[in-house]
Amino acid sequence: MTYEFLQHYWCFLVSLLGALLVFLLFVQGANSVVRSLGYTEEGRRLIINSTGRKWEITFTTLVTFGGAFFASFPLFYSTSFGGAYWLWMIILFTFVLQAVSYEFQNKLGNILGPQTFQWFLIINGLLGPLLLGGAVATFFEGSNFVIDKSNMIDVESFSPIISRWANASHGLDALLNPWVLVFGLAVMFLARVLGILYIINNVDDEDIRSRGSVRLIGAAVPFLVLFVAYLVHLLLKDGYAYTDDGTIYMEPYKYLHNFLDMWYLLVFFLIGVVLVLYGIATEVLRGSKYFSEHVSLFPLSGIWPAGIGVVLVVLTLLLCSAWNHTAYYPSTADLQSSLTIANSCSSEFTLRTMAYVSVLIPFVLAYIAYAWYAMDKKKLDKTEIAGGHGY
Repeated sequence: MTYEFLQHYWCFLVSLLGALLVFLLFVQGANSVVRSLGYTEEGRRLIINSTGRKWEITFTTLVTFGGAFFASFPLFYSTSFGGAYWLWMIILFTFVLQAVSYEFQNKLGNILGPQTFQWFLIINGLLGPLLLGGAVATFFEGSNFVIDKSNMIDVESFSPIISRWANASHGLDALLNPWVLVFGLAVMFLARVLGILYIINNVDDEDIRSRGSVRLIGAAVPFLVLFVAYLVHLLLKDGYAYTDDGTIYMEPYKYLHNFLDMWYLLVFFLIGVVLVLYGIATEVLRGSKYFSEHVSLFPLSGIWPAGIGVVLVVLTLLLCSAWNHTAYYPSTADLQSSLTIANSCSSEFTLRTMAYVSVLIPFVLAYIAYAWYAMDKKKLDKTEIAGGHGY
């Protein structure tokens, strides 16, 4: 295991965590449409109890994603999480609202009322995916920061801080870039698509499921339009590349070149796109009386092919932003401050030691899969709500 291999290996693991996090945003997506899917209080409780079984997995994955970035690429962590802290603080605050809402909305002594906490869940369902998508878009569009490693050896300044934001917005300025908003909105609508697919699969209520088929079209169409628009922009834009000596420069069609040079990423990307479209199409057709009998011939439909497809698409996009001599966190304030997997990673000893520990990851994933199966082997219905269980 060479140092370069370890850098690429940990970039892959962090990207995989990011891809799983985007899939798990179906919790936020389902909560954002809770009032349109569940017209009655009983219907809304069904949806909230369905997503309530999974919200802790989403939150844990978010924290693990940040922790893995900190351990493997600490300069990115200090630059983004420390410099763009207003953006990340708002994201974390919405997730705190989510946790509080699940736990207290139906507790005795709740003076705000259940509906207040349901609106908190909707806020998290809208802002969480939007801002997380915007943060991911900065991997391609760049952020306004400056790196000065000379501070570490400057005894006169007495300042160990080597990265700083170039303005006072501390990350919120990224939202002024229209393409960041386009990608953020695409992730938000994707979360709604996944949330609706999950509710249709997990809740045994014909009223909610029939309404979900209609809402699915309303979420899928803007997602596809926004995603295709950003994908075209990404493939045609100049990208941030670097030479063997670490010099950053602008390369025309960089991300298109990455997909062509790393053809295997392009193959997985196309497979992921097909799976997402297949998952959406089969569920939409299932809601049609004319096609419902034919769609039932396909054993795997809805959330699972779409979810696998989302993981593949996001994983390949994240790897495309970092592999093949690409600066994964570009600086719009100072081009040479841009971060790469080579200039922002931990020491070889740290990466190698963590690589040995990472062999436990498949066992953790197996446990999560088993716990997921145990929770979802029986679809959620009104009898569970009537029995006083749940949120």
